[in-house]
Amino acid sequence: MPALKTPQEEFWAGEFGNEYVDRNNDIGTLPSRLNIFSQTLRMAQNVESVLELGPNVGLNLRTLRHLLPKASLNAVELNDKAYNMLKNEDWLNVEHGSLLDSNIGVKSDLVFTAGVLIHINPDSLPQAYETMYRCSNKYIAVLEYYNPTPVTVPYRGHGERLFKRDFAGDLMDKYADLCLVDYGFIYKRDPNFPLDDPTWFLLEKR
Repeated sequence: MPALKTPQEEFWAGEFGNEYVDRNNDIGTLPSRLNIFSQTLRMAQNVESVLELGPNVGLNLRTLRHLLPKASLNAVELNDKAYNMLKNEDWLNVEHGSLLDSNIGVKSDLVFTAGVLIHINPDSLPQAYETMYRCSNKYIAVLEYYNPTPVTVPYRGHGERLFKRDFAGDLMDKYADLCLVDYGFIYKRDPNFPLDDPTWFLLEKR
């Protein structure tokens, strides 16, 4: 078990996180994931390696196996149960840790989070951003809930566990060489490929 730095990490490393693993292990969402990643990466070039921070059971990475069949796939996962599932996949290199760790060693052409930054303690976001920036050779993708100003939202009966803000804007403000390449939104009522209203951003180091 990695060292836990915040109440939010304890929450996701514990029983709630274990229940999330069971609740979200649905391969029926793969077509919708394929759609959002096809859009997110349509402007990305020469992506030969990918790192997902907080992959849970790895459904996003399974999707990227189809979109980027020659790319090496890497992950850093906090929850024990999810990590133990991922470490048995021979197509994936996975570390047991947190995106708040300063010692993550793997670097990739594309680093991304999907529904992870929204659960990070806002005081810890600078460290999360630093990890994403440091581990990226070229691209950073953010697939999260967007809000123009920071807000806290009740999450399944819990307070201080879901935070919306402009994560991509934060990253561009923090790192002057990050530029916006593309962005979009997936509506939960999309008739073909619904997801739960995520907004995606692709940033590039220039």
